[in-house]
Amino acid sequence: MIEDAIFSNLIHNEQYLRKVLPFLKPEYFQYRTDKVLFELIYEYVDKYNNTPTKVALDVELGNYVGLSEEENKQLKSKLDTLKQVDVDIDWLLDQTEKFCQDKSIYNAIMESIQILDNKGGTSKGAIPQILSDALAVSFDTNIGHDFIDDYEKRYEFYHVTEQRIPFDLDYFNQITKGGLPSKTLNIALAGTGVGKSLFMCHCAASNLLNNLNVLYITLEMSEEKIAERIDANLLNEPLDTLSLLPKDVYEKKIQRVKGKTKGKLIVKEYPTASAGAAHFRHLLNELKIKKAFAPDIIYIDYLNICMSSRLKYGSNVNSYSYIKSIAEELRGLAVEANVPIVSATQTTRAGFTSTDLGLEDTSESFGLPATADFMFALISTDELQGLGQIMVKQLKNRYSDPATHRKFIVGVDRPKMRLYNVEQTAQDDIVDDAPIFDKSDFGKRDKKSKFEKLS
Repeated sequence: MIEDAIFSNLIHNEQYLRKVLPFLKPEYFQYRTDKVLFELIYEYVDKYNNTPTKVALDVELGNYVGLSEEENKQLKSKLDTLKQVDVDIDWLLDQTEKFCQDKSIYNAIMESIQILDNKGGTSKGAIPQILSDALAVSFDTNIGHDFIDDYEKRYEFYHVTEQRIPFDLDYFNQITKGGLPSKTLNIALAGTGVGKSLFMCHCAASNLLNNLNVLYITLEMSEEKIAERIDANLLNEPLDTLSLLPKDVYEKKIQRVKGKTKGKLIVKEYPTASAGAAHFRHLLNELKIKKAFAPDIIYIDYLNICMSSRLKYGSNVNSYSYIKSIAEELRGLAVEANVPIVSATQTTRAGFTSTDLGLEDTSESFGLPATADFMFALISTDELQGLGQIMVKQLKNRYSDPATHRKFIVGVDRPKMRLYNVEQTAQDDIVDDAPIFDKSDFGKRDKKSKFEKLS
């Protein structure tokens, strides 16, 4: 039996012990006596940092509380049979890894069955993640970065250009050092009606024109409403006039957009608060199989109305833990899919009327900004609306110094669901410690946008 080979080498082969002990778990062993023996070995190594001897384990066994006389006798007999045997270490490591993988999958399936039987209070949405974690079990040989010995790898890392998804807005590119890196969670904070969806629709349209594959997940508006906003952006038509376009004119505009990009944009709608990271992961698998589509960037509109795959919302779960769990799951999905995820969150009631938002104005959970890689506020006032502008304020930035361009202005064309760069003069009156806005005649586009060239 593989269990006997594992125990023999845990006692007699220090090289094997050091490699496999971090990955073995008591629940991988079927019999209680084997679980106890593993616990004794683990505790001995943890305490003395040395290979346990049979004599030491026999003494520890005598001090173990909770074993029946028959179990104690079985363990002593098992210890006597564990002898040193010459075996190929690589073969044994492979067999031990397979043992861990098989046991992990078996335990995950049994746990999933209990969840389906409504035992334990865990949401059924957690099942895909449980199975995914089980399938991911492996012996990772990388145990850290050696500062002295690995200097060459570190030097190479310093000179590797990280792939990023660029914005078509200059200041956003400056504060992110060229765009959004993969495996990140990026959040826009704004009040109702300020422009969260507008920002994401504009960026999705821009990404499409940059030959990228874009997935836009909406839990607030219908697929058609999101597509309508992106239509207004790409076709350079106000929302109100889209329905008035003759079909042949509309088709020509769409064909013109199609000729300008090799990317795809897919919009998927879920009912509010009924989908989370597990559903999105399943969607990615379906898109890959059915449409050969893999997104380069994902937009989720918006985070607070997603559901958690790990926690079931109710009286025992507060909003801080629940929203933080959603954020962590989405960031995990970004890492798994190797893409940036862009989403949004609402302000608190106090933040809704504020002209200078901060992280404290994040609604429901401060755990969200703690998890996000990049977070910024979209601020609108009567003055800014009159000028056709929105103020952007950095709240958290893991890509660069958030004190650089902490606040800046972008132009907004709401009928066409579009953002644009403004003249530099519009930025000059911004002061970080007070919301002073541009009151001049500036704020016009500094050049014709690529969207207008399509129309």
